[in-house]
Amino acid sequence: MDAGTGLTVEERRTFSKVARRLIPFMMLLYLVSFLDRVNVGFAALTMNADLGFSPEVFGWGAGIFFIGYFLFEVPSNLALEKVGARLWICRIMLTWGLISAGTAFVTGPTSFFVMRFLLGAAEAGFLPGMILYLGYWFPLALRARYIALFMAAVPIASAVGAPLSAFIMESHGLLGLAGWQWLFIVEGLPAVLLAFAVLVLLPNGPGEVRWLTAQEKRTIAVRLAADHAGHDGAAHHALWPALRDRRVLMLCLIYFGLVVGLYGIGLWLPQIVREMGYSVRQVGYVLIVPYALSALAMLAWGRHSDATGERVLHVAAAGFLGAAGLVASVHAPTHLLAIAAVTCASVGLYAALAPFWSVPPLFLRGTAAAAGIALINSVGNLGGFVGPYAVGFIKQHTDRFTAGFELLAAVVCAAALLTLMLRAMLRRRGSLTGPRDHRPGTCPADAAKRADP
Repeated sequence: MDAGTGLTVEERRTFSKVARRLIPFMMLLYLVSFLDRVNVGFAALTMNADLGFSPEVFGWGAGIFFIGYFLFEVPSNLALEKVGARLWICRIMLTWGLISAGTAFVTGPTSFFVMRFLLGAAEAGFLPGMILYLGYWFPLALRARYIALFMAAVPIASAVGAPLSAFIMESHGLLGLAGWQWLFIVEGLPAVLLAFAVLVLLPNGPGEVRWLTAQEKRTIAVRLAADHAGHDGAAHHALWPALRDRRVLMLCLIYFGLVVGLYGIGLWLPQIVREMGYSVRQVGYVLIVPYALSALAMLAWGRHSDATGERVLHVAAAGFLGAAGLVASVHAPTHLLAIAAVTCASVGLYAALAPFWSVPPLFLRGTAAAAGIALINSVGNLGGFVGPYAVGFIKQHTDRFTAGFELLAAVVCAAALLTLMLRAMLRRRGSLTGPRDHRPGTCPADAAKRADP
């Protein structure tokens, strides 16, 4: 048995097999998803001038995506639970791909706002649906590392997407379209194609796949059942009690703070680097560094969270690093130090995600998990509206990014402090359990053995 996770060699082999079959494809889907929601930051390098957008107009349009996201998130995740992941994820990807490509034909602020709102409504439910879906396959003891592996697609999308977007933008004038128009078209169509691949490659659950043996399916079922019969007697299974739970509401606020920082950086960073004097192509290459390091940090921090069995302090520590990096980035004396500080901010904020999404399953089950995770993500992602808009508003009225990034840092720091308060709340409710808490008779592996006649 693995002392870190409490899994037997057979269990680890089974879950590794599942990860090899599912995670790479899920990463590809999320990579395309994130690319389609943030490519507007790169498009802005020329789109804003072509369409006459002020920083405030761009910040509003970039952020209004999350209003649509917020309104449709919980209904979308409940629909996924009812109709199955395969069909619903296919629907999500098909609609967002078409809308993303259609953004190429906006002509002014109103059409830009409408298309960004529709893109958020179309994509609503994808991330919480994938988090819920991982719970159909992997136990809590392994959840952070596989969430980290899946969500590493986000910084990878930015690292790959930056030079790719710069390359596509050089197609300016081809067939009479601007470079930013080609950017939306070329990066939107893969989602449409992958929607049909989902029907073939994304099974609804372990019970319907042929690439698992009967024993492997039973191993998964027993292990997940042991998690559901775990330590937290205050776990929710029903919809409304979960949505009213103070732990869920606290997680909403924490995620809001993290997302304010993530998108405050992500949607403005190309323009910040461009103002340092770099060309569009050079901006693409410069941005590889912070996002590549963020991907590595996510994987390492997720594995460390699983190995120690600790979630909440991992979120708080990463959040404090992100806040410090944000402040340092606008007070650095040189461009090189500013990029290094932004890299630290990015590393901290992305590293917080995997342990964060490992917390809700500690006390949410079934329908409550579908609704609670969606609520956390939808409320939290309103930060994706607040962060970019606040930075844009402040930039327009001060002509500098300094106060905007200081505001982002304050919000992220507040989220980290709330995380420490959540830790005390979880301890009182008996929700904090992990590999370090596994004692004879209480370890999920022991429960699994008792369930195996």
